[in-house]
Amino acid sequence: MRKTAALARSLSAVLLSATLLVPAVLPVRAETATPTRIAANLSHFTLANGLEVVVIPDRRAPVATHMVWYRVGAADEPAGQSGVAHFLEHLMFKGTRTRANGEFSATVAGIGGQENAFTSFDYTAYFQRVAKEHLPLMMELEADRMHNLVLSDEVVAPERDVVLEERRMRVDSDPSSRLQEALSAVTYVNHPYGSPVIGWQSEIEALNSAAAIDFYNRFYTPNNAVLVVAGDVDAEEVRKLAEQTYGKVPRRAEPEARLRPGEPPLAGSRSVHVEDERVRQPAVSWTWLVPSQTTGTGREPEALELLAQILGGGPTSRLYRSAFLEKQIAVDIGAYYLDTALDSTRFMLYASPRGETTLGDLEAEFRTAVREIAEKGVSADELARAKHSLVSSAIYAQDSQMGLARLFGAALTSGQTVEDVQTWPSQIAAVTAEDVQAVARAYLLGEPVTGYLTPPDKDHLLKPTASAVPAAGQRS
Repeated sequence: MRKTAALARSLSAVLLSATLLVPAVLPVRAETATPTRIAANLSHFTLANGLEVVVIPDRRAPVATHMVWYRVGAADEPAGQSGVAHFLEHLMFKGTRTRANGEFSATVAGIGGQENAFTSFDYTAYFQRVAKEHLPLMMELEADRMHNLVLSDEVVAPERDVVLEERRMRVDSDPSSRLQEALSAVTYVNHPYGSPVIGWQSEIEALNSAAAIDFYNRFYTPNNAVLVVAGDVDAEEVRKLAEQTYGKVPRRAEPEARLRPGEPPLAGSRSVHVEDERVRQPAVSWTWLVPSQTTGTGREPEALELLAQILGGGPTSRLYRSAFLEKQIAVDIGAYYLDTALDSTRFMLYASPRGETTLGDLEAEFRTAVREIAEKGVSADELARAKHSLVSSAIYAQDSQMGLARLFGAALTSGQTVEDVQTWPSQIAAVTAEDVQAVARAYLLGEPVTGYLTPPDKDHLLKPTASAVPAAGQRS
Protein backbone atom coordinates (compact mmCIF):
# COMPACT_ATOMS: atom_id res chain seq x y z
CA MET A 1 0.00 0.00 0.00
CA ARG A 2 1.54 3.23 -1.03
CA LYS A 3 0.31 5.98 1.19
CA THR A 4 -2.55 7.84 -0.45
CA ALA A 5 -1.77 6.64 -3.94
CA ALA A 6 -2.06 3.02 -2.93
CA LEU A 7 -5.17 3.88 -0.98
CA ALA A 8 -6.70 5.34 -4.12
CA ARG A 9 -5.78 2.22 -6.07
CA SER A 10 -7.22 -0.12 -3.47
CA LEU A 11 -10.46 1.84 -3.28
CA SER A 12 -10.78 1.62 -7.03
CA ALA A 13 -10.13 -2.14 -6.91
CA VAL A 14 -7.15 -1.69 -9.19
CA LEU A 15 -4.69 -4.48 -8.41
CA LEU A 16 -3.08 -6.32 -11.32
CA SER A 17 -5.68 -5.41 -13.89
CA ALA A 18 -8.58 -3.10 -14.50
CA THR A 19 -11.05 -2.06 -17.15
CA LEU A 20 -9.91 1.40 -18.11
CA LEU A 21 -12.07 4.12 -19.60
CA VAL A 22 -10.20 6.25 -22.10
CA PRO A 23 -10.82 9.99 -21.78
CA ALA A 24 -9.61 12.64 -24.17
CA VAL A 25 -5.92 13.30 -23.60
CA LEU A 26 -5.59 16.92 -22.53
CA PRO A 27 -2.57 18.76 -21.13
CA VAL A 28 -2.48 19.07 -17.35
CA ARG A 29 -0.82 22.00 -15.66
CA ALA A 30 1.36 21.07 -12.70
CA GLU A 31 -0.27 23.64 -10.44
CA THR A 32 -3.66 21.91 -10.74
CA ALA A 33 -2.33 19.17 -8.44
CA THR A 34 -2.54 21.42 -5.38
CA PRO A 35 -0.68 19.94 -2.40
CA THR A 36 -2.87 19.28 0.63
CA ARG A 37 -2.52 17.49 3.94
CA ILE A 38 -4.17 14.12 4.27
CA ALA A 39 -6.61 13.95 7.20
CA ALA A 40 -5.63 17.40 8.45
CA ASN A 41 -8.01 17.10 11.44
CA LEU A 42 -6.30 13.97 12.75
CA SER A 43 -5.25 13.55 16.41
CA HIS A 44 -2.30 11.40 17.44
CA PHE A 45 -1.20 10.39 20.95
CA THR A 46 0.27 7.50 22.96
CA LEU A 47 -1.08 5.88 26.13
CA ALA A 48 1.09 5.23 29.17
CA ASN A 49 1.40 1.53 28.26
CA GLY A 50 2.80 2.40 24.83
CA LEU A 51 -0.33 2.02 22.68
CA GLU A 52 -0.17 4.49 19.78
CA VAL A 53 -3.56 6.04 18.93
CA VAL A 54 -4.77 7.84 15.79
CA VAL A 55 -8.21 9.48 15.67
CA ILE A 56 -9.70 10.69 12.37
CA PRO A 57 -13.04 12.52 12.81
CA ASP A 58 -15.60 12.04 10.03
CA ARG A 59 -19.04 13.48 10.82
CA ARG A 60 -20.87 12.44 7.65
CA ALA A 61 -22.57 9.40 9.20
CA PRO A 62 -23.08 8.17 12.80
CA VAL A 63 -20.66 5.26 12.41
CA ALA A 64 -17.16 4.44 13.59
CA THR A 65 -14.36 2.32 12.18
CA HIS A 66 -12.23 0.75 14.91
CA MET A 67 -8.93 -0.90 13.97
CA VAL A 68 -6.08 -2.43 15.96
CA TRP A 69 -2.81 -2.95 14.12
CA TYR A 70 0.13 -4.98 15.44
CA ARG A 71 3.68 -4.39 14.28
CA VAL A 72 4.18 -8.01 13.39
CA GLY A 73 3.51 -10.02 10.27
CA ALA A 74 4.63 -12.99 8.25
CA ALA A 75 8.16 -11.61 7.85
CA ASP A 76 8.62 -11.75 11.64
CA GLU A 77 7.89 -15.46 12.01
CA PRO A 78 10.42 -17.92 13.47
CA ALA A 79 12.21 -20.10 10.94
CA GLY A 80 10.17 -23.17 10.12
CA GLN A 81 6.88 -21.62 11.28
CA SER A 82 5.68 -19.85 8.15
CA GLY A 83 2.02 -19.00 8.46
CA VAL A 84 1.93 -18.65 12.25
CA ALA A 85 1.09 -14.92 12.07
CA HIS A 86 -1.92 -15.64 9.84
CA PHE A 87 -2.83 -18.69 11.93
CA LEU A 88 -2.89 -16.57 15.09
CA GLU A 89 -5.13 -14.06 13.31
CA HIS A 90 -7.69 -16.86 12.93
CA LEU A 91 -7.26 -17.98 16.53
CA MET A 92 -7.86 -14.50 17.93
CA PHE A 93 -11.60 -15.16 17.48
CA LYS A 94 -11.55 -18.34 19.60
CA GLY A 95 -12.19 -16.96 23.07
CA THR A 96 -10.50 -15.37 26.08
CA ARG A 97 -10.47 -15.78 29.84
CA THR A 98 -13.69 -13.77 29.99
CA ARG A 99 -15.45 -14.62 26.72
CA ALA A 100 -16.37 -17.87 25.03
CA ASN A 101 -15.22 -19.16 21.66
CA GLY A 102 -17.12 -17.25 18.97
CA GLU A 103 -18.59 -14.68 21.37
CA PHE A 104 -16.58 -11.82 19.85
CA SER A 105 -18.03 -12.30 16.36
CA ALA A 106 -21.52 -13.03 17.69
CA THR A 107 -21.48 -9.77 19.63
CA VAL A 108 -20.45 -7.73 16.59
CA ALA A 109 -23.08 -9.41 14.42
CA GLY A 110 -25.71 -8.89 17.11
CA ILE A 111 -25.35 -5.11 16.95
CA GLY A 112 -25.36 -5.06 13.15
CA GLY A 113 -21.64 -4.40 12.81
CA GLN A 114 -19.03 -5.61 10.36
CA GLU A 115 -15.70 -7.17 11.30
CA ASN A 116 -12.69 -8.85 9.80
CA ALA A 117 -8.94 -9.22 10.07
CA PHE A 118 -5.96 -9.52 7.74
CA THR A 119 -2.28 -10.38 7.86
CA SER A 120 0.52 -8.97 5.72
CA PHE A 121 4.29 -9.32 5.79
CA ASP A 122 4.79 -6.42 8.20
CA TYR A 123 1.54 -6.15 10.14
CA THR A 124 -1.61 -7.87 11.36
CA ALA A 125 -4.85 -5.91 11.74
CA TYR A 126 -8.33 -6.39 13.20
CA PHE A 127 -11.29 -4.10 12.56
CA GLN A 128 -14.95 -3.47 13.24
CA ARG A 129 -17.32 -0.97 11.68
CA VAL A 130 -20.28 -0.18 13.94
CA ALA A 131 -22.78 2.49 14.91
CA LYS A 132 -20.85 5.04 16.95
CA GLU A 133 -22.66 4.22 20.21
CA HIS A 134 -21.13 0.73 20.08
CA LEU A 135 -17.53 1.96 19.89
CA PRO A 136 -16.95 1.53 23.68
CA LEU A 137 -18.01 -2.12 23.41
CA MET A 138 -15.64 -2.74 20.49
CA MET A 139 -12.75 -1.21 22.41
CA GLU A 140 -13.58 -3.38 25.41
CA LEU A 141 -13.70 -6.55 23.31
CA GLU A 142 -10.49 -5.81 21.41
CA ALA A 143 -8.59 -4.82 24.55
CA ASP A 144 -9.71 -8.06 26.18
CA ARG A 145 -8.25 -10.28 23.49
CA MET A 146 -5.07 -8.22 23.39
CA HIS A 147 -3.97 -9.94 26.61
CA ASN A 148 -6.52 -12.60 27.63
CA LEU A 149 -6.47 -15.01 24.67
CA VAL A 150 -6.96 -18.67 25.61
CA LEU A 151 -6.12 -21.46 23.18
CA SER A 152 -6.75 -25.16 23.59
CA ASP A 153 -5.99 -28.03 21.25
CA GLU A 154 -9.71 -28.54 20.68
CA VAL A 155 -9.97 -25.18 18.89
CA VAL A 156 -6.45 -25.02 17.43
CA ALA A 157 -6.49 -28.27 15.43
CA PRO A 158 -9.77 -27.59 13.59
CA GLU A 159 -8.67 -24.03 12.78
CA ARG A 160 -5.41 -25.35 11.35
CA ASP A 161 -7.50 -27.47 8.99
CA VAL A 162 -9.45 -24.33 8.03
CA VAL A 163 -6.20 -22.57 7.12
CA LEU A 164 -4.98 -25.55 5.11
CA GLU A 165 -8.24 -25.56 3.16
CA GLU A 166 -7.89 -21.80 2.63
CA ARG A 167 -4.44 -22.38 1.17
CA ARG A 168 -5.75 -25.12 -1.13
CA MET A 169 -8.55 -22.89 -2.40
CA ARG A 170 -6.70 -19.59 -2.72
CA VAL A 171 -3.24 -20.73 -3.77
CA ASP A 172 -2.96 -24.36 -4.82
CA SER A 173 -6.12 -24.22 -6.96
CA ASP A 174 -5.34 -20.85 -8.55
CA PRO A 175 -2.57 -20.73 -11.19
CA SER A 176 -2.13 -16.96 -10.80
CA SER A 177 -1.64 -17.28 -7.05
CA ARG A 178 0.82 -20.12 -7.54
CA LEU A 179 2.81 -17.93 -9.91
CA GLN A 180 2.85 -15.03 -7.45
CA GLU A 181 3.98 -17.33 -4.65
CA ALA A 182 6.78 -18.75 -6.78
CA LEU A 183 7.85 -15.29 -7.95
CA SER A 184 8.13 -14.07 -4.38
CA ALA A 185 10.27 -17.08 -3.50
CA VAL A 186 12.76 -16.44 -6.31
CA THR A 187 12.72 -12.65 -5.85
CA TYR A 188 13.50 -12.89 -2.14
CA VAL A 189 15.90 -15.81 -1.81
CA ASN A 190 17.26 -14.70 1.58
CA HIS A 191 14.59 -12.38 2.99
CA PRO A 192 11.38 -13.62 4.68
CA TYR A 193 9.24 -11.75 2.14
CA GLY A 194 9.95 -14.82 0.02
CA SER A 195 7.70 -17.03 2.16
CA PRO A 196 3.93 -16.79 1.64
CA VAL A 197 1.86 -15.00 4.27
CA ILE A 198 -0.45 -17.98 4.51
CA GLY A 199 2.57 -20.27 4.98
CA TRP A 200 4.00 -23.33 3.26
CA GLN A 201 1.72 -26.34 3.55
CA SER A 202 4.19 -28.56 5.41
CA GLU A 203 4.87 -25.85 7.98
CA ILE A 204 1.17 -25.03 8.48
CA GLU A 205 0.56 -28.71 9.21
CA ALA A 206 3.11 -28.54 12.04
CA LEU A 207 1.67 -25.44 13.74
CA ASN A 208 0.17 -25.97 17.18
CA SER A 209 -1.16 -24.06 20.19
CA ALA A 210 2.32 -23.67 21.68
CA ALA A 211 3.63 -21.94 18.55
CA ALA A 212 0.62 -19.63 18.40
CA ILE A 213 0.73 -18.69 22.09
CA ASP A 214 4.47 -18.02 21.94
CA PHE A 215 3.97 -15.69 18.97
CA TYR A 216 1.06 -13.99 20.75
CA ASN A 217 3.03 -13.45 23.96
CA ARG A 218 5.98 -11.98 22.09
CA PHE A 219 4.17 -9.54 19.84
CA TYR A 220 0.60 -8.86 20.99
CA THR A 221 1.16 -6.09 23.48
CA PRO A 222 -0.01 -2.45 23.58
CA ASN A 223 3.54 -1.19 23.13
CA ASN A 224 3.64 -3.00 19.78
CA ALA A 225 0.23 -1.87 18.53
CA VAL A 226 -1.55 1.04 16.87
CA LEU A 227 -5.21 1.87 17.49
CA VAL A 228 -6.93 3.76 14.66
CA VAL A 229 -10.45 5.12 15.14
CA ALA A 230 -12.17 6.94 12.28
CA GLY A 231 -15.72 8.22 12.14
CA ASP A 232 -18.24 10.28 14.05
CA VAL A 233 -16.04 10.59 17.12
CA ASP A 234 -14.24 13.18 19.21
CA ALA A 235 -10.53 12.81 19.92
CA GLU A 236 -10.85 13.45 23.66
CA GLU A 237 -13.74 11.02 23.89
CA VAL A 238 -11.64 8.35 22.17
CA ARG A 239 -8.70 9.10 24.47
CA LYS A 240 -10.86 8.53 27.56
CA LEU A 241 -12.33 5.33 26.16
CA ALA A 242 -8.88 4.08 25.19
CA GLU A 243 -7.52 4.74 28.67
CA GLN A 244 -10.51 2.95 30.24
CA THR A 245 -10.09 -0.13 28.03
CA TYR A 246 -6.70 -0.50 26.38
CA GLY A 247 -5.04 1.49 29.14
CA LYS A 248 -5.66 -1.41 31.53
CA VAL A 249 -3.78 -3.90 29.33
CA PRO A 250 -0.37 -4.62 30.88
CA ARG A 251 2.66 -3.64 28.88
CA ARG A 252 4.79 -6.66 28.02
CA ALA A 253 8.50 -6.67 27.31
CA GLU A 254 9.50 -4.74 24.21
CA PRO A 255 9.47 -7.03 21.17
CA GLU A 256 12.88 -7.66 19.69
CA ALA A 257 14.08 -5.32 16.95
CA ARG A 258 12.72 -6.22 13.55
CA LEU A 259 16.09 -7.12 12.05
CA ARG A 260 15.78 -9.26 8.95
CA PRO A 261 18.39 -10.69 6.59
CA GLY A 262 19.12 -8.53 3.58
CA GLU A 263 18.59 -9.57 0.00
CA PRO A 264 21.81 -9.94 -2.04
CA PRO A 265 22.00 -8.30 -5.48
CA LEU A 266 20.44 -10.35 -8.25
CA ALA A 267 23.12 -12.41 -10.00
CA GLY A 268 22.10 -13.45 -13.49
CA SER A 269 18.49 -13.91 -14.50
CA ARG A 270 15.64 -15.55 -12.63
CA SER A 271 12.33 -16.64 -14.07
CA VAL A 272 9.30 -18.70 -13.14
CA HIS A 273 6.99 -20.39 -15.62
CA VAL A 274 3.70 -21.79 -14.32
CA GLU A 275 1.84 -23.97 -16.82
CA ASP A 276 -1.72 -24.98 -16.06
CA GLU A 277 -4.56 -26.22 -18.25
CA ARG A 278 -6.95 -23.88 -16.43
CA VAL A 279 -5.12 -20.80 -17.74
CA ARG A 280 -7.32 -18.99 -20.25
CA GLN A 281 -5.37 -15.75 -20.44
CA PRO A 282 -1.54 -15.97 -20.53
CA ALA A 283 0.36 -13.30 -18.63
CA VAL A 284 3.88 -12.01 -18.11
CA SER A 285 5.41 -9.88 -15.39
CA TRP A 286 8.75 -8.25 -14.64
CA THR A 287 9.79 -7.57 -11.06
CA TRP A 288 12.66 -5.54 -9.63
CA LEU A 289 13.63 -5.02 -6.00
CA VAL A 290 13.55 -1.30 -5.19
CA PRO A 291 13.54 0.90 -2.08
CA SER A 292 10.34 1.15 -0.07
CA GLN A 293 9.01 4.24 1.63
CA THR A 294 10.96 3.17 4.70
CA THR A 295 14.27 2.25 3.04
CA GLY A 296 14.37 4.84 0.25
CA THR A 297 16.44 7.99 0.44
CA GLY A 298 15.42 11.49 -0.57
CA ARG A 299 12.58 11.50 -3.07
CA GLU A 300 13.17 7.95 -4.34
CA PRO A 301 9.85 6.45 -3.15
CA GLU A 302 7.79 9.28 -4.60
CA ALA A 303 9.76 9.16 -7.86
CA LEU A 304 9.12 5.41 -8.11
CA GLU A 305 5.41 6.02 -7.52
CA LEU A 306 5.34 8.53 -10.37
CA LEU A 307 7.43 6.26 -12.58
CA ALA A 308 4.84 3.50 -12.13
CA GLN A 309 2.08 5.95 -12.99
CA ILE A 310 3.87 7.17 -16.13
CA LEU A 311 4.79 3.68 -17.29
CA GLY A 312 1.52 1.90 -16.67
CA GLY A 313 -0.77 3.72 -14.26
CA GLY A 314 -3.73 4.46 -16.49
CA PRO A 315 -5.09 5.20 -19.96
CA THR A 316 -2.54 7.96 -20.64
CA SER A 317 0.46 5.89 -19.50
CA ARG A 318 3.15 4.89 -21.97
CA LEU A 319 2.55 1.15 -21.92
CA TYR A 320 -1.22 1.48 -22.15
CA ARG A 321 -1.07 3.93 -25.03
CA SER A 322 1.45 1.87 -26.96
CA ALA A 323 0.37 -1.72 -26.39
CA PHE A 324 -3.36 -1.35 -25.76
CA LEU A 325 -4.47 1.64 -27.82
CA GLU A 326 -2.01 1.96 -30.70
CA LYS A 327 -0.69 -1.54 -31.42
CA GLN A 328 -3.63 -3.36 -29.81
CA ILE A 329 -1.41 -6.24 -28.70
CA ALA A 330 -2.46 -6.35 -25.04
CA VAL A 331 -5.78 -6.87 -23.29
CA ASP A 332 -4.22 -5.73 -20.02
CA ILE A 333 -0.97 -3.93 -19.26
CA GLY A 334 0.33 -1.79 -16.45
CA ALA A 335 2.79 -1.09 -13.65
CA TYR A 336 2.68 -0.79 -9.91
CA TYR A 337 4.97 -0.05 -7.01
CA LEU A 338 4.40 -1.60 -3.57
CA ASP A 339 5.99 1.09 -1.45
CA THR A 340 4.62 0.45 2.04
CA ALA A 341 7.06 -2.10 3.40
CA LEU A 342 9.59 -2.24 6.18
CA ASP A 343 12.29 -3.54 3.84
CA SER A 344 13.07 -3.51 0.10
CA THR A 345 9.96 -3.87 -2.00
CA ARG A 346 8.87 -4.61 -5.56
CA PHE A 347 8.29 -2.62 -8.73
CA MET A 348 6.35 -4.61 -11.31
CA LEU A 349 5.26 -4.48 -14.93
CA TYR A 350 2.55 -6.89 -16.05
CA ALA A 351 0.62 -7.65 -19.23
CA SER A 352 -1.62 -10.16 -21.00
CA PRO A 353 -1.53 -10.55 -24.81
CA ARG A 354 -4.24 -10.03 -27.39
CA GLY A 355 -4.73 -12.36 -30.35
CA GLU A 356 -1.52 -13.85 -31.74
CA THR A 357 0.71 -11.61 -29.66
CA THR A 358 3.21 -13.48 -27.50
CA LEU A 359 4.51 -12.79 -24.03
CA GLY A 360 7.85 -12.14 -25.70
CA ASP A 361 6.25 -9.32 -27.69
CA LEU A 362 4.97 -7.75 -24.49
CA GLU A 363 8.40 -8.06 -22.91
CA ALA A 364 9.75 -6.05 -25.83
CA GLU A 365 7.22 -3.34 -24.94
CA PHE A 366 8.44 -3.39 -21.34
CA ARG A 367 12.06 -3.12 -22.43
CA THR A 368 11.44 -0.24 -24.80
CA ALA A 369 9.39 1.78 -22.33
CA VAL A 370 11.91 1.37 -19.51
CA ARG A 371 14.91 2.21 -21.69
CA GLU A 372 13.29 5.29 -23.16
CA ILE A 373 12.66 6.77 -19.73
CA ALA A 374 16.08 5.77 -18.41
CA GLU A 375 17.83 7.30 -21.44
CA LYS A 376 15.60 10.23 -22.39
CA GLY A 377 13.60 10.97 -19.26
CA VAL A 378 9.96 12.04 -19.03
CA SER A 379 8.24 15.13 -20.36
CA ALA A 380 7.02 17.96 -18.15
CA ASP A 381 3.47 17.32 -19.31
CA GLU A 382 3.37 13.61 -18.47
CA LEU A 383 5.01 14.27 -15.10
CA ALA A 384 2.39 16.93 -14.34
CA ARG A 385 -0.35 14.55 -15.48
CA ALA A 386 0.94 11.78 -13.23
CA LYS A 387 1.15 14.11 -10.23
CA HIS A 388 -2.35 15.41 -10.86
CA SER A 389 -3.74 11.88 -11.16
CA LEU A 390 -2.13 10.62 -7.96
CA VAL A 391 -2.94 13.64 -5.81
CA SER A 392 -6.49 13.95 -7.12
CA SER A 393 -7.13 10.27 -6.46
CA ALA A 394 -5.74 10.70 -2.96
CA ILE A 395 -8.06 13.62 -2.27
CA TYR A 396 -11.11 11.69 -3.48
CA ALA A 397 -9.99 8.62 -1.52
CA GLN A 398 -10.37 10.53 1.74
CA ASP A 399 -14.10 10.00 1.33
CA SER A 400 -13.52 6.42 2.51
CA GLN A 401 -13.49 6.18 6.30
CA MET A 402 -12.15 2.63 6.21
CA GLY A 403 -9.60 3.55 3.55
CA LEU A 404 -8.12 6.34 5.65
CA ALA A 405 -7.95 4.12 8.72
CA ARG A 406 -6.15 1.43 6.72
CA LEU A 407 -3.80 3.98 5.21
CA PHE A 408 -2.52 5.25 8.54
CA GLY A 409 -2.48 1.83 10.18
CA ALA A 410 -0.40 0.25 7.43
CA ALA A 411 2.04 3.16 7.36
CA LEU A 412 2.58 3.29 11.13
CA THR A 413 3.25 -0.44 11.34
CA SER A 414 5.69 -0.34 8.41
CA GLY A 415 8.20 2.21 9.63
CA GLN A 416 6.47 5.44 8.58
CA THR A 417 5.05 8.32 10.60
CA VAL A 418 1.80 10.27 10.67
CA GLU A 419 3.66 13.22 9.16
CA ASP A 420 4.91 11.04 6.29
CA VAL A 421 1.34 10.18 5.36
CA GLN A 422 -0.13 13.64 5.82
CA THR A 423 2.51 15.40 3.72
CA TRP A 424 2.56 12.86 0.89
CA PRO A 425 0.91 15.24 -1.66
CA SER A 426 3.65 17.82 -1.05
CA GLN A 427 6.29 15.14 -1.41
CA ILE A 428 4.81 14.10 -4.75
CA ALA A 429 4.68 17.72 -5.89
CA ALA A 430 8.41 18.14 -5.17
CA VAL A 431 9.53 15.31 -7.48
CA THR A 432 11.34 16.43 -10.63
CA ALA A 433 11.67 14.80 -14.03
CA GLU A 434 15.32 14.19 -13.16
CA ASP A 435 14.24 12.28 -10.05
CA VAL A 436 12.04 9.98 -12.11
CA GLN A 437 14.76 9.33 -14.69
CA ALA A 438 17.28 8.67 -11.91
CA VAL A 439 15.24 5.89 -10.28
CA ALA A 440 14.55 4.32 -13.67
CA ARG A 441 18.30 4.23 -14.34
CA ALA A 442 19.20 3.04 -10.87
CA TYR A 443 16.66 0.26 -10.45
CA LEU A 444 15.03 -0.83 -13.73
CA LEU A 445 17.96 -1.36 -16.08
CA GLY A 446 19.12 -4.52 -14.34
CA GLU A 447 17.72 -7.98 -15.04
CA PRO A 448 14.18 -8.36 -13.73
CA VAL A 449 12.68 -11.48 -12.21
CA THR A 450 10.32 -12.73 -14.92
CA GLY A 451 7.06 -14.58 -14.44
CA TYR A 452 5.15 -16.44 -17.14
CA LEU A 453 1.65 -17.91 -16.87
CA THR A 454 0.51 -20.10 -19.78
CA PRO A 455 -1.44 -23.22 -20.65
CA PRO A 456 0.73 -26.35 -21.01
CA ASP A 457 2.91 -26.81 -24.09
CA LYS A 458 2.84 -23.15 -25.12
CA ASP A 459 6.56 -22.37 -24.97
CA HIS A 460 6.30 -20.42 -28.22
CA LEU A 461 4.49 -17.72 -26.24
CA LEU A 462 7.71 -16.92 -24.42
CA LYS A 463 9.41 -15.75 -27.61
CA PRO A 464 8.73 -12.55 -29.56
CA THR A 465 7.16 -12.80 -32.99
CA ALA A 466 9.19 -11.69 -35.99
CA SER A 467 7.40 -8.33 -36.06
CA ALA A 468 8.51 -7.59 -32.50
CA VAL A 469 12.19 -8.36 -33.12
CA PRO A 470 14.20 -5.15 -33.83
CA ALA A 471 15.62 -4.88 -37.32
CA ALA A 472 19.38 -4.74 -37.78
CA GLY A 473 20.78 -1.55 -36.36
CA GLN A 474 17.69 -0.87 -34.24
CA ARG A 475 17.41 -1.11 -30.48
CA SER A 476 14.53 -2.72 -28.66
